[in-house]
Amino acid sequence: MTKKYLITGGAGFIGSNYVHRLLKRGENVTIYDNLSRTARNIEWLKQEFGESAFNLIVGDVRDAQRITESAQGADVIVHLAGQVAVTTSVINPRDDFESNALGTFNVLEAARLSGKNPILIYASTNKVYGGMDDVELFEEPTRWRYKDLVNGCPETQPLDFHSPYGCSKGTGDQYVRDYARMYGLRSVVFRQSCIYGTRQFGIEDQGWVAWFIIAAVMGKPITIYGQTGARYSFCG
Repeated sequence: MTKKYLITGGAGFIGSNYVHRLLKRGENVTIYDNLSRTARNIEWLKQEFGESAFNLIVGDVRDAQRITESAQGADVIVHLAGQVAVTTSVINPRDDFESNALGTFNVLEAARLSGKNPILIYASTNKVYGGMDDVELFEEPTRWRYKDLVNGCPETQPLDFHSPYGCSKGTGDQYVRDYARMYGLRSVVFRQSCIYGTRQFGIEDQGWVAWFIIAAVMGKPITIYGQTGARYSFCG
């Protein structure tokens, strides 16, 4: 049976790839995005599936009324919209808070008031764990890994929000968990890190794996930030 999906941040890297998957299997999809980063993925989806294959609402999650109206009738809400860079959060912590903490609260309220008790999936971050200085690292031939966390962080891993970004995303993270407890909202939190892949247009402070490739191919300088705050730029 076809479900109605609302994807906030559906024009972004993760969002557009997920929308592509949903459309391919015939789901009813609404993208909610302010298009602040790029509209290239929207054009790609139209080329793949046609102009009328999905509904696009140009809106910001900070707009409580608009997101509430947009969530009416949704069976599943996938919340991917928000401010995505630690460095940007340090420069402008208020915008980061409003986009991530307030924005997520608005999405949760939209879900609660929708009358359908939709499933809600929230993209959080590993920054909610902080520095994890008490967890021992182990060096393997090709990578580092946590010595005793073979399968990654468990549900019991303590939270210690670092950076304005970690605080804002962590606020949303905890609100999602508490709405499940208080209101029975069917929700899942993904604590992601360094996601990369196709349709990601990385820049220096976010999407760094893609940015390294873009910079290398186009001969752009790559800036390395040291622990002392020093900056080093080089061209490959």
